[in-house]
Amino acid sequence: MKCHDQLGITFGYMKGSALIVEDQFIEANALRNILKKEGYPVLPIAHSVEDALQIMERHTPGIVLLDIHLRGALTGIDLAGSLREKNIPFVYLSANSDKPVVDAAIATKPYGFLVKPFKEKDVLVMLDVAAFLHQHSLDPHAGRHPRMTDEQDRTGGNEFPNIIGRSLPFLEALKNVRIVGPSETSVLILGESGTGKELIAQAIHLISARKAKPLVVVNCATLPANLIETELFGHEKGVFTGALEKRTGKFEQADGGTIFLDEIGELSPDLQIKFLRVLQEKEIEPIGGQRRKINIRVIAATNRKLEDEMVAGRFRMDLYYRLNVFPISLPPLRERKEDIVLLANHFLRIYACKEKKVITGLADHVAKELLNYAWPGNVRELENLMERSVLLATGELITISPLPPNARNNLFAGSEDRVKTMTENERDHILTALEKCHWKIYGKGGAAELLAINGTTLHSRMKKLGIERKDNAKDFHR
Repeated sequence: MKCHDQLGITFGYMKGSALIVEDQFIEANALRNILKKEGYPVLPIAHSVEDALQIMERHTPGIVLLDIHLRGALTGIDLAGSLREKNIPFVYLSANSDKPVVDAAIATKPYGFLVKPFKEKDVLVMLDVAAFLHQHSLDPHAGRHPRMTDEQDRTGGNEFPNIIGRSLPFLEALKNVRIVGPSETSVLILGESGTGKELIAQAIHLISARKAKPLVVVNCATLPANLIETELFGHEKGVFTGALEKRTGKFEQADGGTIFLDEIGELSPDLQIKFLRVLQEKEIEPIGGQRRKINIRVIAATNRKLEDEMVAGRFRMDLYYRLNVFPISLPPLRERKEDIVLLANHFLRIYACKEKKVITGLADHVAKELLNYAWPGNVRELENLMERSVLLATGELITISPLPPNARNNLFAGSEDRVKTMTENERDHILTALEKCHWKIYGKGGAAELLAINGTTLHSRMKKLGIERKDNAKDFHR
């Protein structure tokens, strides 16, 4: 098999063969030809789940390319649960815009989606990404870094001096940054507002081969609708009233480097089509100008749930799956409690220096209140409150809570009188069942059976509630 280097490493031969599970002859044959041309050993094509299971009794595939809708009563989603239990990586072949199907497919945690009709380059990139991610998840030493010093641990390592955090969810996100950074692969950064998506984009650019070239940042949500096309693609002189000179768009400004498109979910459908061309063909078309090739890497980010936007028809399905090759999810601050005081002290140092004040830290009762706050505005909110605390400080210790009076409505811990929400109770109930079943989900004695629900439904609920087993937590901290 030919080796590709989309992620900055050489994969070598995949373990086992590729199994195509697709009931449409034209699509299945096209995929088989692409794989054989690149030297992948290909098993006989399966047209149904039953066919796939029979083939898998004789051969263990290294990867499965899996259509969702197949012949027979069972779907690709039904087969996905079995593949997960057997630790066989899989990629879905059909992108469906029906919300229950999309949610159920994503809940099975595939390594990606390929949209029909297949493009050879997209197929090969997806296979390389899937191979790397699977190798990374199987090898307990993969992605492990030498034990950091306290200062490196606090900042996420010397290569990311502006990124602060040592909580496991955040370090997992940084691990993915290190994986994808040296590559040319497009990245989709997901997370609530204020979680630091732009900092992560800067980190990816910093460790890429493009670091000496520009990183152009565009916030799609702040651009006026009538100017966004000009801002992104540029225009020629005289092409419309007021176009007194040629304008170079953001994409062209990023030529040779990286463009970061924040809030990508705000793009109109027309601009999404143009953006898709940039991703697929690496070319732009300025208003009134000719198409021209550009050499850029695209990093996009959003705080929206793009799956819902896609189902609602507001975001193109093909663009979503093209962007979602390597997603990085940033945890909200409420899930990074270990980092809250760490970040607060970091911001205190910055603003104390700026204001020429000596501030040593937080009083214990203030730190406790920060830990018990839900942080709807995430790290950005914490930074703003620390800046305000420095301005108001009269001594070396912050003794007055920076939280506004109405913030007590967002306290979520430390109160004996507090009643858990329905969502929290559901999460606890599922976790109890999973622990009792040793995290087995499907089959006899699994959590789905214990809870009397379908395994796929349980997977979907786990994803929505952010439930994920952290088996590598101990190794990751070594």
